[in-house]
Amino acid sequence: MKKIELLAPAKNLESGIAAINYGADAVYIGSPKFGARAAAGNSLEDIKALTDYAHKFYSKVYVTLNTILFDDELEEAQKTIHQLYEIGADAVIIQDMGILEMDLPPIPLFASTQTNNYTADKVKFLEDIGIQRVILARELSLNQIKEIKSKTNVDLEFFVHGALCVSYSGQCYFSHAIEKGSANRGACAQACRAYYSLIDNKGEVIIKDKHLLSLKDLNLSDNIHDLLDAGVSSFKIEGRLKDIDYIKNITSYYRKKIDEALARRDGLKKSSSGKIYLDFTADPEKTFNRGYTDYFVNKRNKDIASPNTQKSIGKKIGKVKSIPENKNFFIIESKEKLDNGDGICFFDNQGRLQGTQVNKTDNNKIFPDNLRNIEIGTEIYRNFDINFTKQLSSSKTERKIFAIFSIVETEKGIAIQAFDEDNNQVYFEHELEKTIATNPERAFENIQKQFTKSGDSIFKITEVKTEFEQALFFPMSELNNLRRKALELLEIERVKNYSRESFQIEKTDIPYINEKVDYKENISNKLSKEFYKRHGIKDIENAFEIQSDFSNKEIMITKHCIKYQIGACEKFEKNPTKFSEPLFLEDNNRKYKLEFDCKNCQMKVLSPE
Repeated sequence: MKKIELLAPAKNLESGIAAINYGADAVYIGSPKFGARAAAGNSLEDIKALTDYAHKFYSKVYVTLNTILFDDELEEAQKTIHQLYEIGADAVIIQDMGILEMDLPPIPLFASTQTNNYTADKVKFLEDIGIQRVILARELSLNQIKEIKSKTNVDLEFFVHGALCVSYSGQCYFSHAIEKGSANRGACAQACRAYYSLIDNKGEVIIKDKHLLSLKDLNLSDNIHDLLDAGVSSFKIEGRLKDIDYIKNITSYYRKKIDEALARRDGLKKSSSGKIYLDFTADPEKTFNRGYTDYFVNKRNKDIASPNTQKSIGKKIGKVKSIPENKNFFIIESKEKLDNGDGICFFDNQGRLQGTQVNKTDNNKIFPDNLRNIEIGTEIYRNFDINFTKQLSSSKTERKIFAIFSIVETEKGIAIQAFDEDNNQVYFEHELEKTIATNPERAFENIQKQFTKSGDSIFKITEVKTEFEQALFFPMSELNNLRRKALELLEIERVKNYSRESFQIEKTDIPYINEKVDYKENISNKLSKEFYKRHGIKDIENAFEIQSDFSNKEIMITKHCIKYQIGACEKFEKNPTKFSEPLFLEDNNRKYKLEFDCKNCQMKVLSPE
């Protein structure tokens, strides 16, 4: 049976435990340092606590150490990887190839999407040097994923939900170019979410003050079957900076979607254990989102950008039907119900996002805190659902592992055997003075009742088998103690039998896919230079982050094309709009030249001169 994984993010220990409880087969969490989300680092103690918890369900914990490293950080990074192995981490996610030159423990290494895993050649190279999993570029189509799978055997991970980086991962130098940190160093300043104006070569403004590089959020929940067919085995949710409500809602939503897909297929199963008993209906539109897109998985389309806002808009509720004169409410046309305390938002007639709170409702009469800019026909979104938020906060969702008890009479008392769904089992005998039950039927009912309880353990008892010559009487307290002992021993046995994968990197001299490398390979230390030299590269350019002159360098490469968005693409439009090129993006301080690689359908943003 091939194992399929739902992989959820963990901002911290609490979020990681929630991800496990709500259905994740694995979680990824930031190491104390060197993670691509510097604000989401975690202590070794918390990571160990998370691995201990996850492994009870045979879920895995992957730790991100996916920034590029400087020379003075190499020793600490190597030490950290050894510590992560010692505390039980299942894999380390990396970007810097210098790590493969280190003295490492036998822990699997995953190639972060930051290593720009866009082609079959690149993925095959990573497989050949010992990388155990490749996290694919978000920009890939189903056909491209299929091609990669046909030419490789490595495990493939793909993002299916969450915020989108507009740049190819690992190829964005925007933050560093404007001296606000480096995305490759875990300090992205999110320059892509800022306002820009699009101007032509004559200085004419084509579009003024829009979020021209900001994308909608990814949602591939309708593409699970296609992605399975393409060869994806790990379905990744973005969000190591997201709150715990996001983790609960989105993880449980994709758990249900993936389980439905697996139920319709032979030869596939989820990679962890236990069933989720959910006490709410998951809905991704009720969680932070900028509107959703399937990006490039199916085909290029124009509905991927979010130029009017970089903020969450939530779920579309309906349109304003009327606004009675001299009243403090509007009437909405909607099948959805708004409630007191909900947050609503809308785009005004200038295309700007506005928001207010609902103070009171009376059927379809909505009394907002502020009526300003709301007009007849305005589309209303709910970006804060107070009742759903309360549901998530008070949720008692549980994850339980199926188990069976067998209770057999012995010469000196009884023997108890417990089995779980993964064939772990424990056995012990209990001596007692046998007392024949005066009410045999009630005696067997008590045994069934007490041994079916599982309390706050990780187990759900699905069957209790008994075998006695005569019905015996047991005090309730004795039955409860025996059940607790059996479940405690079974949990210990589960954890003892957890099998952590092991892999030791062996250095090779397989030629790299290119003969030359430039700064976009992100080579920032002596070990990464040694790595590329060993793989045949003689001419090595330093990483962008250790250069000083950025003039006219590409600081972003993206498949999102502004010309395509505005109908000016000569490749896709029959009568494209013409502009005086080159085109530029302009903010309050700088002007960035745009270059268009139409052959490869890519747009490049250049650093100011």
